[in-house]
Amino acid sequence: MHIGLSESDYPEIRNVALFSEVADEQFRRLLRGAYVQNFPPMIELVTEGDQSDFLHIIVSGSVELYSSWNNRETSIATIRPISTFILAATVKDAQYLMSARTLEKSRIILIPSQDVRAVFDEDYHFARAIVTELARCYRSSVKSHKNLKLRTSLERLANYLLRQQTYHNGRSDFDLDLEKKRLASLLGMTPENLSRAFKGLQAYGVLVNGNRISITNSDDLIGFAKPDPLIDDFNT
Repeated sequence: MHIGLSESDYPEIRNVALFSEVADEQFRRLLRGAYVQNFPPMIELVTEGDQSDFLHIIVSGSVELYSSWNNRETSIATIRPISTFILAATVKDAQYLMSARTLEKSRIILIPSQDVRAVFDEDYHFARAIVTELARCYRSSVKSHKNLKLRTSLERLANYLLRQQTYHNGRSDFDLDLEKKRLASLLGMTPENLSRAFKGLQAYGVLVNGNRISITNSDDLIGFAKPDPLIDDFNT
């Protein structure tokens, strides 16, 4: 079941960089046909190859972007609040190049793609924000490509764990935010290779107990991983 947006939802959406500078009149126009819906885990929100009918904003929960071909499937990214996906298809009025599904109970706002394109044509600040967001997505894609092309599987896992440690405020112990099968796919590995990679990182102070990660020597792990902001910092 979905419900229309109320004005009490507006401030939350205004906090998304994409909408922060849109003129009030155009902002209301964007949201007049929008609605919010709560989805349970493992619900497919969009299917690659389908036309983009809505721009999605994730308010709570998490969403996996993935793709399939010839009976194979790969994880591409995990999206968390508050952010949009898949913007390029909406702007181009094109087919989705990826599918998306909820990983947990998630609250999603859906804005009709035709309204997004109409306001894009008329509101300079919104158009500039969209270009900025698309540029950010492009740069993130380049960094992911460099990570896969330039690093061994062990180096990819080491840098992923360092990014997760930063996400968890530098704690030495934290839980993986993905099940290991999805993590392997995200890092371009098989589950068997991921298991071997975890064992290989024991020499650099990484201990694994189920989904619990302990980094006992960050300096050793950093020395091996050689993190690079031009690959690992998605804010640059």
